Amino acid sequence: MTRHLTSVVLLAAWLGATLLAAAVVAPAAFAVLPTRALAGALVGRVLPPLFLAGVVVGAAAAALQWGGGARGLRLALPLIVALAGAGAQFAVGPRIARLRAEIGPSVDALAPTDPRRRAFGRLHGVSVLLLGAAGLSAAAALVAAAAALRSRA
Repeated sequence: MTRHLTSVVLLAAWLGATLLAAAVVAPAAFAVLPTRALAGALVGRVLPPLFLAGVVVGAAAAALQWGGGARGLRLALPLIVALAGAGAQFAVGPRIARLRAEIGPSVDALAPTDPRRRAFGRLHGVSVLLLGAAGLSAAAALVAAAAALRSRA
């Protein structure tokens, strides 16, 4: 039971941090900072630790579930959290960083038809999709782990 409870705590902490960043920090940054470039830079500094934490938490939760005898979704969902975090951090993140370095301080200064702006938009969309997939997987993993805890109690 301790393995499942630890998994629940890890996933809940990561999901809470992710929801705070996505629902509070990012909108607040874009609302109060004087430029979208500054807000994007702030959010861009917040996301990598979340992605890396998702890798660690997802892998740890999966290992805890595996060690506790879990299989199926209770094992797969935390792995999705880890894989989505890894994809966002190590595949998408570096490509966004290279584009930002090439573009300069403001993506918004580019014409809407500029291929670099379009590429940035696509990569941003993939990053959002990966974070969303990780968040939904973490929430589903929490439900599955909590149900397993209840059934054992």
